[in-house]
Amino acid sequence: MGNCIGSSAKVEAALSSNTPSASEASRFPSKKSNSSVPSSLSIPSYGRKSSSESLPTPRSEGEILFSPNVKSFSFNELKNATRNFRPDSLLGEGGFGCVFKGWIDAQTLTASKPGSGMVIAVKKLKPEGFQGHKEWLTEVNYLGQLRHQNLVKLIGYCIEGDNHLLVYEFMPKGSLENHLFRSMSAFSLFLALYLSYCCDFIFANCLSVLPRIVCIYKLVVILGLIFVKTGGPQPLNWATRIKVAIGAARGLAFLHDAKEQVIYRDFKASNILLDAEFNSKLSDFGLAKAGPTGDRTHVSTQVMGTQGYAAPEYVATGRLTAKSDVYSFGVVLLELLSGRRAVDNTKIGIEQNLVDWAKPYLGDKRKLFRIMDTKLEGQYPQKGAYTAANLAWQCLSNESKLRPKMSEVLTALEQLQSPKGLSKLSHIEHRGISSPVAVSSPMRHRSPLHMTPSASPLQAYQKSPRGR
Repeated sequence: MGNCIGSSAKVEAALSSNTPSASEASRFPSKKSNSSVPSSLSIPSYGRKSSSESLPTPRSEGEILFSPNVKSFSFNELKNATRNFRPDSLLGEGGFGCVFKGWIDAQTLTASKPGSGMVIAVKKLKPEGFQGHKEWLTEVNYLGQLRHQNLVKLIGYCIEGDNHLLVYEFMPKGSLENHLFRSMSAFSLFLALYLSYCCDFIFANCLSVLPRIVCIYKLVVILGLIFVKTGGPQPLNWATRIKVAIGAARGLAFLHDAKEQVIYRDFKASNILLDAEFNSKLSDFGLAKAGPTGDRTHVSTQVMGTQGYAAPEYVATGRLTAKSDVYSFGVVLLELLSGRRAVDNTKIGIEQNLVDWAKPYLGDKRKLFRIMDTKLEGQYPQKGAYTAANLAWQCLSNESKLRPKMSEVLTALEQLQSPKGLSKLSHIEHRGISSPVAVSSPMRHRSPLHMTPSASPLQAYQKSPRGR
């Protein structure tokens, strides 16, 4: 499925002496998208070994940046590729920086005219502090060595003075978050407000009733087209949701089973990007970390994580295992089933936390429909939905040892995708759930969770509102 071009995690050696303090880690600006506040975790990996190829492990920043697998761009090259970072080239904005659309020649990787050559996404880092550089370098280290069909491809980077940029393949369907939690983009919102102003102007200055009606009708049609084109992706059907889950699981399994195991640490809907065929790829490796080595069973680190996604044992103790990624996958699988965010402060009481609200329903076939996304309009196989719910329940176990490996999760999902595969999944149902279980909040007994902005390179592919 993919190969690991070299060691995954020894960037720690190049960066360990510069690791920021807790106070430094908490001073980043908040994300400017609708996703949950991003975070970081460090985790070990388990499972079968992936086929991989090892190159000399980078031990310094210089060795990382001289990787043969990525191109070093000049700042002027990327200015030309993005038309001088024009506002109409802006794809998204977050705490890490802004993402712009650009074009380069597929052979020479030099800037080309808009509409010709290969489309790229250029992430420009905000010069806000050292932590940003650390995450930037970590991402170059990982994506400069790892190659897999379910990891976003890093084409190159630029570092000139205060300018830190990363160049990725363009993912036309944007993020999973954008499809699950439909929202109007900032651009669409601006046009909607402008058209609303036009309507007010027409009513105030046009005395004839018929021209008013015709103009209002045209404006409404235009606004509807704008919303569909730029701000309102169609709801994902059941088959597409399972396809996305499989791709994301395959990416995580590859990381966990690599020769030198990698902990993703920031698995969530906004970091799952989709190509034109809804194949999913993991993005944002700025918080990735090497798994434990030797006799170590976990990685101990400062607690950092995305609220609603972080595994409870990690939040409580700071000890990370690959099963922390599995827990986060369970949360995203719940989001795919329910169409709800991991944390939604617009809800009341227990419904604010998706895991707390949904978990009691996951083992009851008669009540499962209560948490299913209404946008599916009932168009999903009941047995398949129950099997997926069982799988989510296992991933969300409060006991990390009881969670399946990502390779096992992947196998279960692939069987779920096949009509004949459902009959093979009975052992999963018996293993996981016999009756609904009352579960305490995974974020209730915990150490402080330091929120940092996600470094997601291609976040949501929509211009996020200025305020959270």
